[in-house]
Amino acid sequence: MADGPKLITGADGATRCWWCGDDPLYVAYHDDEWGRPVDDDVRLFEKICLEGFQAGLSWITVLRKREDFRKAFAGFDFIKVARFTEAKVDRLVTNARIIRHRGKIESTVNNANQALKVVDEFGSLAAFFWRFEPSSHSAFDGCRAMVPESTALSKELKRRGWSFVGPTTCYAFMQAMGMVNDHLIGCTSHAEAEEARSKFRAPLGK
Repeated sequence: MADGPKLITGADGATRCWWCGDDPLYVAYHDDEWGRPVDDDVRLFEKICLEGFQAGLSWITVLRKREDFRKAFAGFDFIKVARFTEAKVDRLVTNARIIRHRGKIESTVNNANQALKVVDEFGSLAAFFWRFEPSSHSAFDGCRAMVPESTALSKELKRRGWSFVGPTTCYAFMQAMGMVNDHLIGCTSHAEAEEARSKFRAPLGK
């Protein structure tokens, strides 16, 4: 994005962030999910795991496989995923419908176990994650890959035994879960996401 942030106008006349292109699946994700605040633990676990799977790949690749990921990982119910056996992991490695990266698959099972510990301590994953919401956030410039809060979240997750949660992955997760609103100024969804965030109340937990 050396030329600065870009906006595109879709066939429906809506102005959007450049990255969603015109793929209907990607456009729907951009319009209805990205940047909207989430406090559902299962969806949060799904988002951080899929951001980990995305590392080194394009997000649309993961998005196209999301339903198959949900089937493979029990809907990302981390209570169930934490019980996955080594034999189950072996079977997942052969599942051509998902990203067959053993390290990332094993990481998902590991992170499910760590998520249980977080819930036990904080009451919910949401209560834990939302503690890292930036107190202020400048308009997205189309280039930023991390912020101090995503680095802090990454460091804390790693300290707790999570894996595939580097600062860049954590920032992408923060964008996806609506902890920050990084729709570009001028994007139709920017104001919508901002309104949703203004009405959202982060869970306090224990």
